[in-house]
Amino acid sequence: MKKTILAIAFVAIGAVSCKTEKEKTAVNDQVAEVAKTENIINTYKANVAESSVNWKGEKPTGSHTGVVSLEKGTLEIENGIVKSGEFVIDMNSISCTDLEAGKGKEDLEGHLKNGDFFDVEKFPTAKFEVSSSELKDGKVQVTGNLTIKDVTKSITIPATITEADNTVVFKSDAFNIDRTDFGVTYKSKKIDAALKDKFIHDLMEISFEVKAQK
Repeated sequence: MKKTILAIAFVAIGAVSCKTEKEKTAVNDQVAEVAKTENIINTYKANVAESSVNWKGEKPTGSHTGVVSLEKGTLEIENGIVKSGEFVIDMNSISCTDLEAGKGKEDLEGHLKNGDFFDVEKFPTAKFEVSSSELKDGKVQVTGNLTIKDVTKSITIPATITEADNTVVFKSDAFNIDRTDFGVTYKSKKIDAALKDKFIHDLMEISFEVKAQK
């Protein structure tokens, strides 16, 4: 499956050809049930100033990268496994990191925030809510419900979790979701084949890096 990655997030338009094959992260319309946890000792609250959601998006002529800030987040961890957690993403904070101010940065950020893409006035937040996780092949495989533009899909992503003193760092591998699964269809060739080479890739690359404290 050709890996065409769009803008986020969770999340772009740009400048460098996508020539590699990449896998789309499987999404499940069956939303995973989030278990209630009790008596979890290690509860952490995200330090939003030191946490971010990273994104990469592409079209045939290029790519863009950027970040989105967390509004808030929590993690409940037991023996290195995420028992539950939630990251609320501030979609108004979408930022492009590969363009300079006054050289297209503001225009791209504004476009990503408007109705063509993430419509942040109507949908000011996105969310990832952990439902379960398991240790496999040296990674914690985290299953959770990703919500963008009020569309929720269950996904599983690999991550590493590092605990030290009263701090935990949750860092996911980069994963790829199809933006059209979440109602972001602007210039999708899947929607409009007449776009020819003027389309924007449907896949967008996302990764979480969350630092949290007890």
